[in-house]
Amino acid sequence: TELTEKLEEVVMIWTKQIRQVLVESEQIRREADDVGPSAELEHWKSRMSSFNSLLDEIRSSRVKKIISILQAARSKTLKQWKELDGSITIAANEAKDNVRYLYTLDKFFGPLANASPVMMEHIPSLMSTVCMIYCTSPYYNTSEHMTSLFLKITNQMINTCKTYLCEG
Repeated sequence: TELTEKLEEVVMIWTKQIRQVLVESEQIRREADDVGPSAELEHWKSRMSSFNSLLDEIRSSRVKKIISILQAARSKTLKQWKELDGSITIAANEAKDNVRYLYTLDKFFGPLANASPVMMEHIPSLMSTVCMIYCTSPYYNTSEHMTSLFLKITNQMINTCKTYLCEG
Protein backbone atom coordinates (compact mmCIF):
# COMPACT_ATOMS: atom_id res chain seq x y z
CA THR A 1 0.00 0.00 0.00
CA GLU A 2 2.92 2.37 0.57
CA LEU A 3 4.03 1.91 -3.03
CA THR A 4 0.45 2.44 -4.21
CA GLU A 5 0.20 5.69 -2.24
CA LYS A 6 3.47 6.97 -3.71
CA LEU A 7 2.35 6.08 -7.23
CA GLU A 8 -1.03 7.72 -6.64
CA GLU A 9 0.80 10.89 -5.60
CA VAL A 10 2.81 10.79 -8.82
CA VAL A 11 -0.35 10.31 -10.90
CA MET A 12 -2.07 13.17 -9.06
CA ILE A 13 0.88 15.46 -9.89
CA TRP A 14 0.68 14.38 -13.54
CA THR A 15 -3.08 14.93 -13.49
CA LYS A 16 -2.64 18.46 -12.18
CA GLN A 17 0.01 19.24 -14.82
CA ILE A 18 -2.10 17.83 -17.66
CA ARG A 19 -5.15 19.77 -16.50
CA GLN A 20 -3.04 22.93 -16.59
CA VAL A 21 -1.97 22.19 -20.17
CA LEU A 22 -5.60 21.63 -21.18
CA VAL A 23 -6.76 24.84 -19.47
CA GLU A 24 -3.99 26.87 -21.11
CA SER A 25 -4.79 25.39 -24.51
CA GLU A 26 -8.39 26.57 -24.24
CA GLN A 27 -7.55 30.15 -23.30
CA ILE A 28 -8.20 32.90 -25.80
CA ARG A 29 -5.19 33.52 -28.01
CA ARG A 30 -3.63 36.95 -28.02
CA GLU A 31 -2.58 37.87 -31.53
CA ALA A 32 -1.60 41.03 -33.33
CA ASP A 33 -4.47 42.78 -35.07
CA ASP A 34 -2.94 42.33 -38.50
CA VAL A 35 -1.85 38.70 -38.29
CA GLY A 36 -2.46 36.69 -41.47
CA PRO A 37 -3.90 33.21 -42.06
CA SER A 38 -0.49 31.51 -41.88
CA ALA A 39 -0.58 32.21 -38.14
CA GLU A 40 -3.67 29.99 -37.85
CA LEU A 41 -1.83 27.06 -39.39
CA GLU A 42 1.24 27.70 -37.21
CA HIS A 43 -0.94 27.81 -34.08
CA TRP A 44 -2.47 24.42 -34.82
CA LYS A 45 0.89 22.90 -35.82
CA SER A 46 2.33 24.02 -32.49
CA ARG A 47 -0.67 22.69 -30.61
CA MET A 48 -0.47 19.38 -32.48
CA SER A 49 3.20 19.04 -31.59
CA SER A 50 2.53 19.77 -27.91
CA PHE A 51 -0.36 17.34 -27.59
CA ASN A 52 1.42 14.61 -29.55
CA SER A 53 4.42 14.93 -27.22
CA LEU A 54 2.10 14.69 -24.25
CA LEU A 55 0.42 11.61 -25.73
CA ASP A 56 3.81 10.00 -26.35
CA GLU A 57 4.70 10.60 -22.71
CA ILE A 58 1.36 9.28 -21.42
CA ARG A 59 1.73 6.15 -23.54
CA SER A 60 5.34 5.51 -22.58
CA SER A 61 6.21 2.17 -20.98
CA ARG A 62 7.11 3.88 -17.69
CA VAL A 63 3.67 5.48 -17.37
CA LYS A 64 1.91 2.30 -18.52
CA LYS A 65 3.69 0.32 -15.80
CA ILE A 66 2.60 2.76 -13.11
CA ILE A 67 -0.99 2.76 -14.38
CA SER A 68 -1.10 -1.05 -14.49
CA ILE A 69 0.16 -1.24 -10.91
CA LEU A 70 -2.56 1.19 -9.83
CA GLN A 71 -5.15 -0.83 -11.78
CA ALA A 72 -4.11 -3.97 -9.94
CA ALA A 73 -4.44 -2.04 -6.66
CA ARG A 74 -7.87 -0.71 -7.78
CA SER A 75 -6.79 2.87 -7.23
CA LYS A 76 -9.45 5.57 -7.27
CA THR A 77 -7.08 8.00 -9.05
CA LEU A 78 -7.46 6.11 -12.32
CA LYS A 79 -10.92 7.50 -13.06
CA GLN A 80 -9.50 11.05 -13.34
CA TRP A 81 -6.51 9.73 -15.24
CA LYS A 82 -8.67 8.00 -17.86
CA GLU A 83 -10.76 11.16 -18.32
CA LEU A 84 -7.62 13.24 -18.86
CA ASP A 85 -6.16 10.66 -21.21
CA GLY A 86 -9.37 10.92 -23.24
CA SER A 87 -9.26 14.73 -23.21
CA ILE A 88 -5.63 14.78 -24.38
CA THR A 89 -6.45 12.29 -27.14
CA ILE A 90 -9.36 14.45 -28.32
CA ALA A 91 -7.23 17.61 -28.24
CA ALA A 92 -4.44 15.88 -30.19
CA ASN A 93 -6.92 14.56 -32.77
CA GLU A 94 -8.49 18.01 -33.11
CA ALA A 95 -5.12 19.68 -33.67
CA LYS A 96 -4.02 17.02 -36.17
CA ASP A 97 -7.30 17.28 -38.07
CA ASN A 98 -7.21 21.09 -38.11
CA VAL A 99 -3.63 21.09 -39.41
CA ARG A 100 -4.64 18.68 -42.16
CA TYR A 101 -7.53 20.90 -43.24
CA LEU A 102 -5.61 24.17 -42.92
CA TYR A 103 -2.82 22.76 -45.11
CA THR A 104 -5.38 22.70 -47.93
CA LEU A 105 -5.46 26.51 -47.61
CA ASP A 106 -1.69 26.90 -47.40
CA LYS A 107 -1.32 27.11 -51.19
CA PHE A 108 -3.44 30.29 -51.13
CA PHE A 109 -1.50 32.06 -48.36
CA GLY A 110 1.55 32.91 -50.50
CA PRO A 111 -0.40 34.29 -53.46
CA LEU A 112 -2.67 36.17 -51.08
CA ALA A 113 0.33 37.82 -49.42
CA ASN A 114 2.26 38.54 -52.61
CA ALA A 115 -0.47 39.44 -55.09
CA SER A 116 -1.47 42.88 -56.22
CA PRO A 117 -4.71 44.21 -54.77
CA VAL A 118 -6.45 42.71 -57.78
CA MET A 119 -6.27 39.30 -56.14
CA MET A 120 -9.70 38.26 -57.30
CA GLU A 121 -8.42 35.21 -59.20
CA HIS A 122 -7.49 33.49 -55.90
CA ILE A 123 -10.63 34.36 -53.94
CA PRO A 124 -13.14 31.87 -55.48
CA SER A 125 -10.80 28.90 -54.93
CA LEU A 126 -9.91 30.11 -51.45
CA MET A 127 -13.58 30.49 -50.48
CA SER A 128 -14.41 27.12 -51.98
CA THR A 129 -11.70 25.50 -49.89
CA VAL A 130 -12.87 27.30 -46.73
CA CYS A 131 -16.40 26.08 -47.48
CA MET A 132 -15.10 22.52 -47.86
CA ILE A 133 -13.36 22.78 -44.49
CA TYR A 134 -16.51 24.13 -42.85
CA CYS A 135 -18.65 21.35 -44.34
CA THR A 136 -16.31 18.41 -43.69
CA SER A 137 -14.08 19.12 -40.70
CA PRO A 138 -15.35 17.54 -37.50
CA TYR A 139 -13.48 20.07 -35.35
CA TYR A 140 -12.76 23.23 -37.34
CA ASN A 141 -16.32 23.95 -38.43
CA THR A 142 -17.21 26.11 -35.45
CA SER A 143 -18.20 29.75 -35.62
CA GLU A 144 -15.17 30.65 -33.48
CA HIS A 145 -12.65 28.95 -35.78
CA MET A 146 -14.25 30.20 -38.98
CA THR A 147 -14.40 33.77 -37.67
CA SER A 148 -10.74 33.61 -36.69
CA LEU A 149 -9.79 32.27 -40.11
CA PHE A 150 -11.83 34.85 -42.04
CA LEU A 151 -10.38 37.62 -39.89
CA LYS A 152 -6.85 36.48 -40.71
CA ILE A 153 -7.62 36.16 -44.42
CA THR A 154 -9.07 39.68 -44.37
CA ASN A 155 -6.01 40.96 -42.48
CA GLN A 156 -3.76 39.46 -45.14
CA MET A 157 -5.75 41.12 -47.91
CA ILE A 158 -5.51 44.47 -46.12
CA ASN A 159 -1.76 44.03 -45.54
CA THR A 160 -1.28 43.19 -49.22
CA CYS A 161 -3.17 46.34 -50.24
CA LYS A 162 -1.16 48.51 -47.81
CA THR A 163 2.11 47.11 -49.16
CA TYR A 164 0.96 47.73 -52.72
CA LEU A 165 0.02 51.35 -51.91
CA CYS A 166 3.30 52.05 -50.13
CA GLU A 167 5.36 50.63 -53.01
CA GLY A 168 3.34 52.41 -55.73
